[in-house]
Amino acid sequence: MKDQRTVFEEFRHLPPVAPRELVGLWKGYGIPSNHPFDGVLENLGWFGKRFTPDMRADALLFRSGEHRLTAIDPKWIPLHWAMRFDRLGRTPIARNLFSYLQRRIRANGPVAGLKTLPFDGVESAAMVYDHQPIVDHFRRIDEQTVMGAMTIQCDERIYFFELQRVDEP
Repeated sequence: MKDQRTVFEEFRHLPPVAPRELVGLWKGYGIPSNHPFDGVLENLGWFGKRFTPDMRADALLFRSGEHRLTAIDPKWIPLHWAMRFDRLGRTPIARNLFSYLQRRIRANGPVAGLKTLPFDGVESAAMVYDHQPIVDHFRRIDEQTVMGAMTIQCDERIYFFELQRVDEP
């Protein structure tokens, strides 16, 4: 596992990406870097993100069954508790509970906006959550892959992830 500084150095050397280049469905993978969320999203069945042509986003897509994706509204996630009790988020109990709760915290449409924002001195695509103090900043790895850096206001730690473009199911 790499530490936060090492992964951030990799991120900061990647080129920017324009918001329009992100339109579509993306499969997500966490990049372990000693962040409290390492492994949590994967345990809960995280699929990735979807960006629409009107620069809106399904910020958190989870698998519901074999081929169905469910967009979750992150406004229902208590960030403080999720960060504090992160070990619980990696357990089978959390996975089962989240599977049950998905129906109740489903989004009624996109829950974030896509725009260009500066981060570490570089203007690049960023996804700003509507009802959480979260911004995901993106940089290009290649034409089909981007790296994300999720920042939470008032927390200096960064959750890193990779997104790979996929065909719509």
